[in-house]
Amino acid sequence: MSKQTYRVCLCFKRRFRIKEAEVPSDVTQLFTSYSDNGSMSVDHLHRFLLEVQGEKLTKEEAQALMVSFLSENKHHSVSQRRSLNLKEFFRFLLSGINAPLPLPPKVHQDMNCPLSHYFIYTGHNSYLTGNQISSDSSEEPIIEALKRGVRVIELDMWPNSTKDDIHIMHGGTLTSPVKLIKCLKAIREHAFAASDYPVIITLEDHLNQELQAVVAKMVHETFQDVLVCSSSDTFQDFPSPQSLKGRVVISTKPPKEYLEAKEGEDGSVRVYKSSEEVGWGKEISDLAVKLKREDDGECEDEKEDPGQAVQQSAPPEYKSLIAIRAEKMKGGIKAWLRVGSQKAHRVSLNEEKLENAVLTHGTEIVRFNQRNLMRVYPKAMRLDSSNYNPLIGWMHGVQMVAFNMQGHGRSLWLMQGMFRANGGCGYVTKPDFLLNNGPSGEVFDPNKRLPVKKTLKVKVYLGEGWNIDFHRTHFDFFSPPDFYVKIGIAGVPCDSSMKKTRIIEDNWTPVWNEDFGFPLTVPELALLRIEVHEFDIPDKDDFAGQTCLPVWELKTGIRAVPLHDRKGDQYKSVRLLMKFEFV
Repeated sequence: MSKQTYRVCLCFKRRFRIKEAEVPSDVTQLFTSYSDNGSMSVDHLHRFLLEVQGEKLTKEEAQALMVSFLSENKHHSVSQRRSLNLKEFFRFLLSGINAPLPLPPKVHQDMNCPLSHYFIYTGHNSYLTGNQISSDSSEEPIIEALKRGVRVIELDMWPNSTKDDIHIMHGGTLTSPVKLIKCLKAIREHAFAASDYPVIITLEDHLNQELQAVVAKMVHETFQDVLVCSSSDTFQDFPSPQSLKGRVVISTKPPKEYLEAKEGEDGSVRVYKSSEEVGWGKEISDLAVKLKREDDGECEDEKEDPGQAVQQSAPPEYKSLIAIRAEKMKGGIKAWLRVGSQKAHRVSLNEEKLENAVLTHGTEIVRFNQRNLMRVYPKAMRLDSSNYNPLIGWMHGVQMVAFNMQGHGRSLWLMQGMFRANGGCGYVTKPDFLLNNGPSGEVFDPNKRLPVKKTLKVKVYLGEGWNIDFHRTHFDFFSPPDFYVKIGIAGVPCDSSMKKTRIIEDNWTPVWNEDFGFPLTVPELALLRIEVHEFDIPDKDDFAGQTCLPVWELKTGIRAVPLHDRKGDQYKSVRLLMKFEFV
């Protein structure tokens, strides 16, 4: 047990002991039940993993887990021993081996369905390093996104000043450019660093025919046989992720006019500082309130993004690049939601248009997205590269919920949580009720209250690791931190809620031992949100870690839950010991 000293003033010091994490009584009782004479053998561990943790392991696999744990903790054991004492069993439960999601991560869903059957990890303005108005453009954010498993990369193409090369930048703003070829090479090198499933490049095109031909040559030379070229203008159904494995797909609309600036954008736009909390990001919007608003107005059809209508005179080699053609559906939202043609469509609209559309056409959007692809992107006023609540898209079957990946905050943590599912491959199968109608032909309505399917019971035991990953004065100059946990569900409106533990004062290894229950009507769309706050009376609470877990992949039993920083990178040592149970 070590000690820490904090200076309160020039002549006064406070000394605190740093305690080791205490073994919870639940863990002690389990050890007693699954051991003999203070020793847990491989047989005991195997039975514990089957009966309490719900694992489906053989005895040999249980032995391999024990051997792996003991070899990683040599100071705790003799090398030839094949048993655990109480302290070692406790450390086993707190180790990375005992993860809350399947380990190692692996793809387990059917990947042979059309692309429209999946939620797809999608980026927006993927080249920007910061805000939407004055930050630098670079290939580095693209590389970072691909390493995190993002599968859809967006590039905005503009001619350079001499009109002989292509720049990637946010047009009509003060963002600096990066050359297209650098972005393409970055994608080629890192496309499959985190996943073998297809990378889709969405292009916003502001080029003339000569530069389109240059783009075609660049793309073909960079990707060669990895590129999927268009053999037809349309699909009856979109191809599957499995059929496109290891391939790069281009999706865009060829341009209407050369260098037409986006409406309302110019270099004089001011960047307003977000009112969100600096450490946390804005709390997730209340979908129940939004979905219950009365709105008699018709949702307007998507304004045509400049440079994105079909130009018949585009070079044929450029047209052949576009494997998935985005299109502007004619006749307003009622017309394109009820389209009955034999071909599959891909459409885009911003977050505000989606929010307005679901007020009066929610079930029609769900039905449209059973076969067609929809992309939703941030509204233009998100100059700080913040994001919106992705659940409003997912619960209506939207496949491409496009996010600014260079920021941080609660919305992005939900996005990261969703795509921890299915082995982190960037494609998550939509629940069956979003793909198929009910027995009487009814379409899923996310705003309709349904019966509770199951209740997730959660117990928060304790946390540890902050004293290892943080400096002693990181949270408070005068004493150890005062931690508490916020825990809740993000999902359909009637499932969403947040609760919190009590505050444990002046303790680096807080013990809560608190229970929570979350009734779930749609567990297939539920994400478990976990945040650790450090309480601060005069200021806003300090950030002390977060994670978000897909409930449908959550492993039951007592689990070590690793926490992540604001960007989503996992801390080396910080974790919570928690228990999960479905009733």
